[in-house]
Amino acid sequence: MAFRDLREYLQALEERQELVRVRVPVSPNLEITEIVDRVCKGKAKRNVALFFEKVSGYEMPVLINAFGSPERMALALGLQHLDELGHKLGKLIDPRLPASLAEMIGRGQDLLKVLKSIGLGPKKVRRAPVQQVIWDEEHASLYKLPILKCWPQDGGAFITLPQVITRDPQSGVRNVGMYRLQVVDERTLLVHWQRHKGGAEHQRVAQAQRKDRIPAAVVLGGDPASMWCASAPLPPNLDEYLLAAYLRGAPLEFVNCVSQPLEVPAQAEIVIEGFIDPNDQRSEGPFGDHTGYYTPVEVFPAFHVTAITHRRNPIYPATVVGVPPMEDVWMGKATERLFLPLMRLFLPEIVDVCMPAEGVFHNLVLVSIRKRYPGHARKVIFGLWGLALMSLAKAIVVVDEWVDVQNLSQVAWQALGNVDWSRDVVIVDGPVDHLDHASYHHSFGGKIGIDATAKLPEEGYERVWPQVARMDEAVQARIDQIWNKLNL
Repeated sequence: MAFRDLREYLQALEERQELVRVRVPVSPNLEITEIVDRVCKGKAKRNVALFFEKVSGYEMPVLINAFGSPERMALALGLQHLDELGHKLGKLIDPRLPASLAEMIGRGQDLLKVLKSIGLGPKKVRRAPVQQVIWDEEHASLYKLPILKCWPQDGGAFITLPQVITRDPQSGVRNVGMYRLQVVDERTLLVHWQRHKGGAEHQRVAQAQRKDRIPAAVVLGGDPASMWCASAPLPPNLDEYLLAAYLRGAPLEFVNCVSQPLEVPAQAEIVIEGFIDPNDQRSEGPFGDHTGYYTPVEVFPAFHVTAITHRRNPIYPATVVGVPPMEDVWMGKATERLFLPLMRLFLPEIVDVCMPAEGVFHNLVLVSIRKRYPGHARKVIFGLWGLALMSLAKAIVVVDEWVDVQNLSQVAWQALGNVDWSRDVVIVDGPVDHLDHASYHHSFGGKIGIDATAKLPEEGYERVWPQVARMDEAVQARIDQIWNKLNL
């Protein structure tokens, strides 16, 4: 099920009783965050999306926590369950030759559907809902938007759920990133794109070419698949909106910006147009981030607003990050499920991967593999450290294929019991996440790989590896038959 825009998704949430309308006036200054934090952490009756109808001092309502559960995240992408992401993509990119004519035809039909969804090019429209109201440079003001200040020590108000569009100054390839934006004044934002991200590369190219302007647009809202895709860590030069079209099963509609040479999604709620000056570097932060800590003040480039367009009666979408679990846990889980088949392309021995909330994505990666030879776990550890943004993973734990990596208790039991800490650990120096505060050098620090698989004699294990204590299958079947009679 592909949603045309945020309003259709909002209606679907309401029909499924996944949304609560908050009609009590609340402030965007800390109060919305406190409410959302309680909902995300189980201190409310239910974890639901929140639609704040009366935001103090503003006419626009705020939608938040729209992706804050596995059910809502799956719904946003038109799925019944997030695991379908990997299944769909896995079938499409399966490198094996078809085993039969029927399978070959099936794959061809799947590929045809993808090509139809992506289209031969952007679907352009001349009139768009997002341009029903236009504020030119003279009248545009960020102060009219209910932008949140989330945590007490934040450096100001931040846009937290954007799709930031730029194009590579050299190749013209579009990048869409979810970079927080700090409000400086009514026409200036600061763009927090970390050094490993596509937008930061556009800045480096622009500086090398001595350009002083990168045309940019900040898109708020639109169909939920496009909103989520801005957060997906795609390989360089792969357009995030193509991924959105694939997930939706239908191409996106675009409209030309009114003040910049860019196209933006026609069904968005709000678009902030402008340009980024790569040489106008200013102090940004602090900000209470998804690590649960405040990220310190650093310099990032300024975004200068040249126009703001929006729908009539627009909805302002936002998210809050902080001490996990928060909404971004489930946005990250969708990323994990989508990228599993891509990991398997390079490392086919991988059974499953889990990046738990407790590891805030990059701090811990749990991997189950089909172990076949000595050193196999280490091969996977180093293989993952060589794959795109998996290179930033601080800790990788490898377990045997029967271990459910989504069950953290089971993984902890295996990891703690199956490791000789003097032999089964790999510690290296390498790139780490921009936000990692524990590394002694910015974006560079120690990383650990742990082989928690059953050891082979060829790996120097001279004892007999014990078997897991499991019940006889015949006994299990017998108890299954009488279970309902036991009144347990």
